[in-house]
Amino acid sequence: QVQLVESGGGLVQAGGSLRLSCVASGKLLSGDVVGWYRRAPEKQRELVGIITPTGRIDYADSVRGRFTISRDSGKSTLFLQMDNLKPDDTAVYYCRLVISAREHYWGQGTQVTVSP
Repeated sequence: QVQLVESGGGLVQAGGSLRLSCVASGKLLSGDVVGWYRRAPEKQRELVGIITPTGRIDYADSVRGRFTISRDSGKSTLFLQMDNLKPDDTAVYYCRLVISAREHYWGQGTQVTVSP
């Protein structure tokens, strides 16, 4: 059974940094699409960034240049380094693993709050 568990969220002032982690069990985070999404209050969940099976990394325009996605060498943990955080980055951040159109997994989410 595949499980994803995020951690690393918290409260930070604008301009600060946080590093989120997503630990996977039951499957390595390679060969599939893995990424981070977020849902701000009263908004729909949106893509933050993904790593494709070929290793290409794509980011949402709103975070490009400030956020960095990476994996550990064992490919069981996905990271999201968030720098120069803004109040608009306040959201619940989710890790996602997409194996196929019918098989995908979400973590439970971790709250990130950025104060002005």
